[in-house]
Amino acid sequence: MNLIIRNAVTLTGALVDVRIEAGRIAELGKVALRGKQEIDARGTTMLPGLHDHHLHILATAARRQSIDLTGLTDPAAIRALLAAAPDSWLRAVGYDERAAGLPDAGLLDTWERERPLRVLDRTGALWALNSAALAQLRDVPLPDGAERDASGRLTGRFWREDQWLGRALPRSLPDLARLGMEFAALGLTGLTDAGAHNGPDEARILSGAMPQRLTLMGSEALEVGDGYTLGPLKLLIDERDPPALDLLAARIRWARERKRAVAAHCVTDVELALYLAALDLAGGPERGDRIEHGGMIAPEAIPAIVEAGLVVVSNPSFIHDRGDRYLAEVPTDRLGDLYRLCSLIAAGVPVKAGSDAPYANPDPWLGVRSARDRMTQAGHPIAKSEVISAREALQLYFGGQIAPGEPADLVLCSGMPSDVLEDPDTGRVRMTLVHGAVVFDSH
Repeated sequence: MNLIIRNAVTLTGALVDVRIEAGRIAELGKVALRGKQEIDARGTTMLPGLHDHHLHILATAARRQSIDLTGLTDPAAIRALLAAAPDSWLRAVGYDERAAGLPDAGLLDTWERERPLRVLDRTGALWALNSAALAQLRDVPLPDGAERDASGRLTGRFWREDQWLGRALPRSLPDLARLGMEFAALGLTGLTDAGAHNGPDEARILSGAMPQRLTLMGSEALEVGDGYTLGPLKLLIDERDPPALDLLAARIRWARERKRAVAAHCVTDVELALYLAALDLAGGPERGDRIEHGGMIAPEAIPAIVEAGLVVVSNPSFIHDRGDRYLAEVPTDRLGDLYRLCSLIAAGVPVKAGSDAPYANPDPWLGVRSARDRMTQAGHPIAKSEVISAREALQLYFGGQIAPGEPADLVLCSGMPSDVLEDPDTGRVRMTLVHGAVVFDSH
């Protein structure tokens, strides 16, 4: 496609035309040539396409087809919501243990006894099944994450077994095309799926299903393929049941032999310490190795992260979505360790941002505001020392840059750059282009 965007204003304030050929920016400045197609930006702001550097696409799509329990702490309200659902199989997400503690089959049976029910907790780590759902698994070999009580009976809890349950229990394929269009309306031109269990099956489902550029993290089974970029080997480190240090190091060495970076789930201090120790045991970090989340990073850990050259992929929206809970549960002297930004950037740590959807809102503009303001949903500040500017926050979500030779992944936003930085909001997105093609147009 030969496309020219005229009269766009970059974040630096420059008024430019952009000529696009074969999906890349061919010329930037005042373009004299005519294009087969021309778009007049009329002085609106042009940004590099936004990239969600950490999310879970299939889980996000599946959430659209699930009963959402987010924010419900009254068991009676949960029962009423489940009772009103017409489905023969019930799938609920976002359960908050403040309602009735960690869910198990016994609890879920008091909510729904006849229809099979499975409930995902708010963290995404635990699925709980009622007795009717467990009966569907009676003749199926169960995974390691299936919890049993002291007598050997299943409790109904399945820890970190989302992929296994998805295969073992009935499910319908999610509408990824629709989700892709929703993401395009947010200005998202790139997505990095951080699923630890991604393999050939997930790659087949996701490849080409959405307009965004796709990067897939995953397991050792995931290989180079069409329709996506192969991302790091994902290391799922769970403090509740941590992997053995030597096994973790062995996986890192496996990745090294294949010239592949690694990325580790590190929400807690223990998970981060184990990751750093495993990197050392495996021969040291390498370019492209990542810390996913960085949920709690103590000040004394920052020099080690700098020395290792690790990228931190943070989730700024958690300060908004979960901040009020953090204020109630996290010691005051550790609130500044939550999803650090300013101190990491000041120390020279490369930082990117992702939503971790569906476990937080996928809107990158909410992430920008959260990084800039550090305000909870109820309007309370958390560690204002970690705020960054709106410009810095936006850059955490950029997937590239606006320059000749770069992919033509672009977002046109209403207003001048100063307006966008003053009021970063989804409603400003007017047009989104991926590989030079318009995938969203608000008009």
